[in-house]
Amino acid sequence: MIVKLEHVTKKFGDVVAVDDINLETRDGEFVALLGPSGCGKTTTLLMIAGIYRPTEGVIRFGGRVVNRVPPKDRNIGMVFQSYALYPHMTVLENLTFPMRLKKVPRTEMLQRAQQVADMMGIGHLLDRKPGQLSGGQQQRVALGRALVKQPDVLLFDEPLSNLDARLRLSMRAEIKRLQLDLGITSIYVTHDQVEAMTMAERIAVIRDGQLQAFCPPNELYDQPRTLFVASFIGNPPMNFLEVEVVADGDAFKARCPEIEIPVSAERGRAAAGRGKVVMGVRPEDIYLTRDGIAGEVYVVEPLGRDDLVDVRVGDVHFKTLVDPGLGLKIGDQVRFGIRPERVQFFDPRTEHSLLWN
Repeated sequence: MIVKLEHVTKKFGDVVAVDDINLETRDGEFVALLGPSGCGKTTTLLMIAGIYRPTEGVIRFGGRVVNRVPPKDRNIGMVFQSYALYPHMTVLENLTFPMRLKKVPRTEMLQRAQQVADMMGIGHLLDRKPGQLSGGQQQRVALGRALVKQPDVLLFDEPLSNLDARLRLSMRAEIKRLQLDLGITSIYVTHDQVEAMTMAERIAVIRDGQLQAFCPPNELYDQPRTLFVASFIGNPPMNFLEVEVVADGDAFKARCPEIEIPVSAERGRAAAGRGKVVMGVRPEDIYLTRDGIAGEVYVVEPLGRDDLVDVRVGDVHFKTLVDPGLGLKIGDQVRFGIRPERVQFFDPRTEHSLLWN
């Protein structure tokens, strides 16, 4: 099922929660809606579900306009953060409840429930009630209840937020594999960039109700279209500083009062002659060297596989990932370089990329 949003806006009184969003999924695609709390991603999902009606714009399932179609007639499955299971019902009763509402024959209903329960790894728990289950088991029941309806579209509203870190990791993999096997168009709301980057085929980044980007994870990471996308995507986050890019013969350099950084000709040309611009560089694109920019280790944060090191150059700070075996300590003097073909440049006024727009 193709889900399409055309100039969709949602207002609550004078507050614009979703502002003129245009977005189209492919049939069977896994799409994530990503952004900070209050950005409008859940409101967008609830409009797709039919719980909210758009103030303006059109929502289509396939070629069908569904603006006024109630949720029960959209053939959607929805998985909530809170699981939303009926505590007085057994797992089997929770799984079969949507089918009982549709008056599915009992034999078919039990067969589908057992099939989904086995697929979710909860086939041995059908007689238990939600209070007797772990958080991960409850989430599997909630997902199974959405799947027994055989929906055209699966909607997820931060379904893993209540789980511990290890369980989130395994459930991410399970949901991704399940969605791929079933081929159901899925829209997944999250504020966790790791969830979005690891699970979705394409990610829609939303800020203040506006769509900032809609593209595959690698493109989002390597070619951020806005300063917000660059700062929001990536952990550890991107380093930023204000520079002026100037030509130096056939080469280009990014300059600020205490630093001069070589940049590639392709990227330098896009930013040269524009006055002050914002340069961004990811920690993994900064490396220690013997003849680079001189700085002092300000903070060392051990991460296990790497150390996240904050290097201070005057009033400017750069975060870089280094080998823990180097044993860097606060106050050590180091030199570092920046990969010239990996820097990003943004217009400080519009916050748009100078490289990718």
